[in-house]
Amino acid sequence: MVHKVLNILNFFGFDPRIALQNIQGLGWYYRDLKKVKQQLSQRNDFEIKTFRPILLDKTSEGGTLSGHYFHQDLFVAKQIFKNNPTKHVDIGSRTDGFVAHVASFREIEVFDIRPLVSTVGNIRFVQADFMEPNPALKDYTDSISCLHAIEHFGLGRYNDPIDVEGHLKGLNNIYNVLQKNGRFYFSTPIGPQRIEFNAHRVFSLSYLLSLFSANYTVENFSYVDDKGNMHEHVQLTEELIASNCGCTYGCGIFELVKK
Repeated sequence: MVHKVLNILNFFGFDPRIALQNIQGLGWYYRDLKKVKQQLSQRNDFEIKTFRPILLDKTSEGGTLSGHYFHQDLFVAKQIFKNNPTKHVDIGSRTDGFVAHVASFREIEVFDIRPLVSTVGNIRFVQADFMEPNPALKDYTDSISCLHAIEHFGLGRYNDPIDVEGHLKGLNNIYNVLQKNGRFYFSTPIGPQRIEFNAHRVFSLSYLLSLFSANYTVENFSYVDDKGNMHEHVQLTEELIASNCGCTYGCGIFELVKK
């Protein structure tokens, strides 16, 4: 019940936990403000013009080195650097994470259903709905990625058309775009299979592996667990597959080679 109430409050833009942390931070804020005023009274090069309290950073860590996006973006970018494909194409992955990582050392072509205005070097953007087939892209590339994106296809969250088979159509079109022996870097939420509408789907490992078995060889599998920790190059056993690696909402990261 508590989680349901928190989710409702978050939906309307209010997080009681953050509010409480901010209230707790007011004490040290006013103590620090008093010290700054005392020190500024001895000089005339700066004065306080605006009060803009930032109350959470004092007790937070110096960054976040965990979670789905941090680990998948860094890990897959390193794999692409190591494999050095002729062309790399991305479908819908995060531009300010994974795409930026790759663009720091090579060109990357990005397809997304949403518009994007970019003049950034090494990034070529094409607006496209990858639930729709495009015969012109047949065998287009030897390397393709789709990180934490396919779970949204067809749920309307990003103004895409509603289609409960959207993820299947997207995966089929990716397969057609990739050349034989090409590499497909894929990540998605893993756990007990479900739809959390309209946020995303969560896939079971057995379902994903059944989708890939005819068309790909699984060269590498890694995952991020429910605590946000990375497990690299995991050998999938029947037990791990059945338990979804112990995840309720984890992130499976596949490196697949097209047969």
